This record gives sequence, C-alpha cells and structure tokens, in this order.
Amino acid sequence: MPKSVSHGSHNLYLSKDFEVKTEGSNYTDASGILKDGFSRLLYVVEAAHVINSDFSHFDPSNMLQGMNVVISSPSDELQYGIDESYKLSIPMQGKLIYAHLEAQTVYGALHGLQTFSQLCRFNFKTRIIEVHQVPWTIIDQPRFSYRGLLIDTSRHYQPLPVIKNVIDSMAYAKLNVLHWHIVDAQSFPLEIPSYPKLWDGAYSILERYTTADAAEIVSYAQRRGISVLAELDVPGHALSWGIGYPSLWPSKDCPQPLDVSNEFTFEVIDGILSDFAKIFKYRFVHLGGDEVNTSCWGRTPHVRKWLAKQRFNESEAYQYFVLRAQKIALSHGYEIVNWEETFNNFGNKLNRKTVVHNWLGVGVAQRVVAAGLRCIVSNQDKWYLDHLDTTWDQFYMNEPLANITKPQQQKLVIGGEVCLWGEHIDGSDVEQTIWPRAAAAAERLWTPYDKLAKDPRQVTARLAHFRCLLNQRGVAAAPLAGPGRVAPEEPGSCYQQ
Repeated sequence: MPKSVSHGSHNLYLSKDFEVKTEGSNYTDASGILKDGFSRLLYVVEAAHVINSDFSHFDPSNMLQGMNVVISSPSDELQYGIDESYKLSIPMQGKLIYAHLEAQTVYGALHGLQTFSQLCRFNFKTRIIEVHQVPWTIIDQPRFSYRGLLIDTSRHYQPLPVIKNVIDSMAYAKLNVLHWHIVDAQSFPLEIPSYPKLWDGAYSILERYTTADAAEIVSYAQRRGISVLAELDVPGHALSWGIGYPSLWPSKDCPQPLDVSNEFTFEVIDGILSDFAKIFKYRFVHLGGDEVNTSCWGRTPHVRKWLAKQRFNESEAYQYFVLRAQKIALSHGYEIVNWEETFNNFGNKLNRKTVVHNWLGVGVAQRVVAAGLRCIVSNQDKWYLDHLDTTWDQFYMNEPLANITKPQQQKLVIGGEVCLWGEHIDGSDVEQTIWPRAAAAAERLWTPYDKLAKDPRQVTARLAHFRCLLNQRGVAAAPLAGPGRVAPEEPGSCYQQ
C-alpha cells in the first residue's frame, strides 16, 4: 500500500498512442531502462485482452495521452539503499491530459510504472483500456530497503527463462533483491573461471550456468530495479565442491564441511569471490555459515592433527573458517551476510560490516541489533515459502521489527526476505509456490507500519485481486484459500479463491 493516496471517481481512456515523455528530467536514459520499463507497462496493461475499439469515437478530452516522467538523478547505478520513492499524479482534465511521474531515481520511476499499471483495466463495453477513479495522487516509498526473495538452484536447476519469469513477477510486487542460493551440497552449477572443475559438481552438463548466464541474470534483474545477492555457503553445504577438487574434502568418506586445515580451501574461496566480484555488483555477498556439523573435522586424522597444532577445538575451527572467509570477501569489496548460527556462536567476533540473516527462531533479530549489527529477517516459521502449511495471512502478519522498540535499533533491521528452498521446487511449480504468499510479505516490507492491516481479513480481497492480476500477466499464482501451492478447490471466480 502506498504512503499516501487520494483519488476521484472519473474515468479516462488510454490513447492508442499512449507515450512516455521526459520533459524536465535529468535522466537521459542512455541505457534504455526507462524506455524498456514503459514498454513492459504497455505490454502488461494490454496483454489480457484484445483492444479493438475505433478510437475516433471517443472524446479526446477523456483520453490520457501519455505520461511525463521526471527523474532527478542522472545515474542508473543500482545499489543497496538507493532512493526508490516516487510521486504519481493523474489529472482529470486538460487540453492534452498526461499523467505525471516524479522520482529521484529511475528505479523509483519503475515502481511508479508498476503502480500505474494496477490502475488500468479493460472496459468490456468500450473494448479499450481505462484508468479508473481519476484524479489520482500517490506519494510512495518503501519502508525497508531490502525486500528479498531467495531461490535455490542447487537442489533443482532452474533454467534461465524460469529465473527471468521470477524476476518479472518480483517487480510486480516491488521486491528488490533476488537472493541467489547458487550452490549447495547437491550440485555446483556455476562456472568459476578461476577453478574450472568446480562445475563438475553440476547434476549434468546441461544443468549449468556460464558466467555469461550469471551476468545476464544480474543485468535482467537490474533493469527491473532488482539487485542479485549471490550466496556461497561455507564451510558446510559444500559437498559438491569436491567432485571437481577432491582435496577440498576432509576425506572421501567425510566430505563436508570443507577442509579447514587445507590452504587450498581458502585459495578456492578467494578465486570464487574474485570471479563473483566481476559479475555480482551488489554491496553484499552471502557467505552462509549455517548448519555446520564439525564432527567430520574431528574424525579425520590430518584435520585433527591440524586442530591440535592450532590449539583449536571444532567450534573454534568453525569460527576461524567463517572469519577468514569474511576477510576474503572484504578484500574483494563486499560487505557480508551470514546466517544466524555465526552470530549465535560467536557474534562478538563477527566483522562489524556483517549483516546477520535470521532464519531459525524468534528473538534473534532483537539480540542482533542490540549488539549493533544489522539484520535481515526470514524466520522459517513464517517466511519460508517451501513450508506449504504456512498460509498467506501468517506471511502478512510477520513483523520484522517485533519487540524492537528503540529507533536506532529498528534502523539496523535492513529488511526481510521470503525463502524458497528447492528440495521440492523446479520449473514446474516455482511460481505457484512463491505467489501469492510472497506478495503478502512484500506488502509488509513496503507499506508504512501505520497503514498495515491489523487484521489480515482486511487484506483478503486486495490480495485476491493481485493474485488474479498475476494470473492475467501469465504468472501461475496459486489460490489464497488453503496452504501454499494449493489447487483450486472447485469451479469458481478467481477473485473468490
């Protein structure tokens, strides 16, 4: 929901030559981001029905001729914390009526275009697109700078067109970070030029991403105002690394966590992050650090010998590994995101540039910000999309700032993320597992707190409408009723399911 909204009761029709103008804008659009965004606006507005009216029969005074977009910043750099605000106004009358969109950045303007698209609908009598309830004045900005969705391409490979479709649907809901959990124990699908045998750990030679593929995903997302957070989960969840480089395993019989005693392990991490830095330009990189069972180190003779020499127990070796990986990431210009286990075990040792990613339980975010560190909230009981028994209203009511009352600590919660772990997710069911539940969380992350519904029943009709809008745009969003990814119970209207 926008920060501020006012509207009337008049209707305007979209001209057949509806155009974008940039009079007074400082943004030259040399890269075509605004032009492409406007083209996508026209496509989604017009895609649901064939427009076959004779426009000469309409009064020109009721025609919306186009939109003038004024952007203050000449830059199209996309980075964490960028200004995403916009102001959209649609007048009711004038000699030639144009909507007016103001934004500090082109990415704020893209959000404004998304909002405008939701004001348009097909009129079945006139067979033309109309903008209803004119005049409109909408002033808007996000509550949190980080509004994420995690996809997992290790448990199941997701083809590029599938990932692009997910990115398109994220933009409809104003989510702005694609957290790409690229590799895990099961497979290593990404090309790493510095260590070309790593993707020997892919499921097959057909289920891989080249560096050009990864760059394409980053570019495709960026042109829609979405950053890509790449994750390299270490030292656990890394069995697939050793398919190409077996020396990364403590032993063949005990293949993970990665071998903490081997300098080659850290050389490989350095090489991967060096290659990452050429593709993934977001301020942060995710280094995982979760679910590390260190018993393998203690059972492996050469690692056990190294532990004794370093005077480390297994827990101290885990800390050593995480902190050393952090230093490598920092050397490549990244700030770090780590899963919460790192904080729970040695939070006072983490680099102060660390963002702690909460997933396990309640109360962690409170402790993180009380310690002066930043936090992303993804508590699994409410914001894990692969937990199909979590209903949309639970997603909606999950508050990232719960029990965090001090303003300075609230600022340290940079946002939240819904997570789609891929054990049971591939191209056949990814969209209906994400939507519409992710949209409920997206509203929580965008909308000013005082405008959020206190009772999710107040949201039902609006979310049902958005779900149907997604369907009209070709997104396989599941019904609201019941658990996640549910099929319709019986024949009926989309708006009642």
